[in-house]
Amino acid sequence: MYSDKVMDHFLHPRNVGDLPQADAIGEIGNPADGDMLRLFLKIENKTITRIRFKTFGCAAAIATSSILTEMAIGKTLDEALLISKDDVATALDGLPADKMDCSNLAADALHQAIRAYLAERV
Repeated sequence: MYSDKVMDHFLHPRNVGDLPQADAIGEIGNPADGDMLRLFLKIENKTITRIRFKTFGCAAAIATSSILTEMAIGKTLDEALLISKDDVATALDGLPADKMDCSNLAADALHQAIRAYLAERV
C-alpha cells in the first residue's frame, strides 16, 4: 500500500515539533478523517531557514508532513509556493489515490503559512 519512502518518513519523521518564535504558522485539517497539521516556519531574507511540524493523523499524513519539511527548507518563499500536492506525493514515490486529498495536507499548510506571512508585511 505505501512506498518504502512513506514508511521511512512515517517511522522516522524529520523536523517534528514546535518552533518557538516562528515567523509563520500554517494549520489545516481534514474534517472527513480527522487529519490535522500545524506547520511552523522561520524565514530570513524571504527564505525558509527552519521548519517544523506537528501532525495528528495517519501514516500518509505524517510522511507527507515530514518530506514537505525537507522539500521546503532552504527555498525562497516564491519557490516554496510552487510545491504542490503532486510534488509531495512524487517525492514519496507515490501515495494511494484515496490518500492524495485526505492526508496530503502539507503543501496546503505551507502555502497558507507563506500567504499569511506575506499578508502581514504588505
